[in-house]
Amino acid sequence: MAMPKRGSRLITVDGTVFRWRVSHKPTYRKGTGSSPLTFAVERAQEPGSILMVTLSCARPDNWNGERTIVVRPVLVAGCVRRAVEQGWNSSRSGATFTLTVAEDELAVLLSAPPQYLIPFLWGMIPEGGGIRDLPRGRQIWSRDEPSTDQQPADRAAPP
Repeated sequence: MAMPKRGSRLITVDGTVFRWRVSHKPTYRKGTGSSPLTFAVERAQEPGSILMVTLSCARPDNWNGERTIVVRPVLVAGCVRRAVEQGWNSSRSGATFTLTVAEDELAVLLSAPPQYLIPFLWGMIPEGGGIRDLPRGRQIWSRDEPSTDQQPADRAAPP
């Protein structure tokens, strides 16, 4: 069975064009972070066996704020090469080939240490980062401390 073309991305690995995608909607288990992040890969022309890659972290849209990574083309290419080394034949139809990537293998596949993200109300925070690291950073004020754009109580507009 072929993967849907809609929502998938193309990548060329060692001269072969593949299509890959992360499912759009999480299942309940994946949404809660109790099931890991997965993505599927298959040949773009003449699809055969599908490669299902399981990573050691949660989906980026998980509901519990579990740490995650972004699936990037460099990771997909590394996983395809690893699966071929382990015997995946993408041109032959058959059962789905499963590749499980442990946390310590991510650095090898990415050629750099993985950058984990933690889902937050307004975006993603890099692991070990703070509120200022949000991509769409917003200034959050405590109810106890007045902000700099609020007028002091003595200069407040008359009632």
